[in-house]
Amino acid sequence: MPRSKKRSKRGGQHVAVQPFSDEDVSVETLSHCSSFSDGASVPDEGETGDDATQEDLHYKLQEYIDGTMDKSAKTRQSALDSLKTALATKILYDFILERRMTITDGIERCLKKGKGDEQRAAASLACLLCIQLGSGLESEELFKSLKPIFRNILTDGTANVQARQAVRLSSPLSYSSAITVCCQLLFMVLDCVSAFLQSLSPQTTVLHTQALLAWALLLTICSGTEVRRLLNKHLPKLPSLLECDDVNMRIAAGETIALLFELARDLDAEFEYENLGMLCAMLSSLATDCNKHRAKTDKRKQRSVFRDVLRAVEEGDFQTETIRFGTERMYINSWVRKRMYDTFREYVGSGMNYHLQANEFIRDVFQLGPPLMVDSAALKAMKFSRFERHLYNAAVFKARTKARNKFRDKRIDVGEF
Repeated sequence: MPRSKKRSKRGGQHVAVQPFSDEDVSVETLSHCSSFSDGASVPDEGETGDDATQEDLHYKLQEYIDGTMDKSAKTRQSALDSLKTALATKILYDFILERRMTITDGIERCLKKGKGDEQRAAASLACLLCIQLGSGLESEELFKSLKPIFRNILTDGTANVQARQAVRLSSPLSYSSAITVCCQLLFMVLDCVSAFLQSLSPQTTVLHTQALLAWALLLTICSGTEVRRLLNKHLPKLPSLLECDDVNMRIAAGETIALLFELARDLDAEFEYENLGMLCAMLSSLATDCNKHRAKTDKRKQRSVFRDVLRAVEEGDFQTETIRFGTERMYINSWVRKRMYDTFREYVGSGMNYHLQANEFIRDVFQLGPPLMVDSAALKAMKFSRFERHLYNAAVFKARTKARNKFRDKRIDVGEF
């Protein structure tokens, strides 16, 4: 890979900061599960090489951490992005536990000094840090350190929209791993949501959409009493958002309505909504939308979501999804579970399956139990290499072509009968 021109100061010298690349995460995901094995086991012959690889990784990560304190905005941005990639694709609990204060200082600096993209990356990194640290005191301390900065960005109408968007979605996820600060954060986000429910600005629709999704995430962990209060206060306002011009806002509003109905029925099986007929008519219209002025992809995505939302509101039904990872599978069988899964997936991206396998915090959220002990050597033996898959597919294609050619060569002349 070509070296990046971005540099950071380390030990008084300029050190090149290379982005965390695909090569750094090329180790098979399943092989990481072997790290949960007993530390007292006898080391293999190849363990020395693994230790060296781990050392190289830690050295790179330390460079990125140092880079978040650099004077150059480009270097800070590159360091944040590289740390995000690393935390999304690997379990680095022990490494970041020892350096969490330094990382927190770097995030704080980027949130204060940075603009737009840098602030957004810093807020996302804060969430990934909480995902790695889990639901202990460390996450709570991290959130308490950053909460004043989050609050300032949230309430500052002149702040960069991208930064406010990232912070609004980041705050509830940070809360998920710092449960003791629930009330303070809940009221902070609800104030923002209440404000935008009154009127929508086309320039900040994305920001409003993220705020609504953040609010919906908080609903999944509210007490029954709080859910009842929020249901009565906000459910009558949400249908107006279904008329928004932005497809993502319409979808976010629809999914939040379905989530509220699910929570309400969990509390009271006989729950009835006063304007159910009018709401169902709106949902049905969106589920069969054929307006020509809307893009085909938007209409396709919208119809698919609103068919599910309509079933949820009318019948209390949910279309179960199956998530497979390694040798396990998980069922997304409720709107609550879907909102949690979608939020985590937004942050860890392609690393979601790995985190479902190995991250104790995420496994605890989805009640998957402790990580399974998997023999990485056996898994590697079971897995085909890319070349072997290519040979197998070529052989199948050749056999299929031969079989078809036999029938093509023996065509029957209909005139003979």
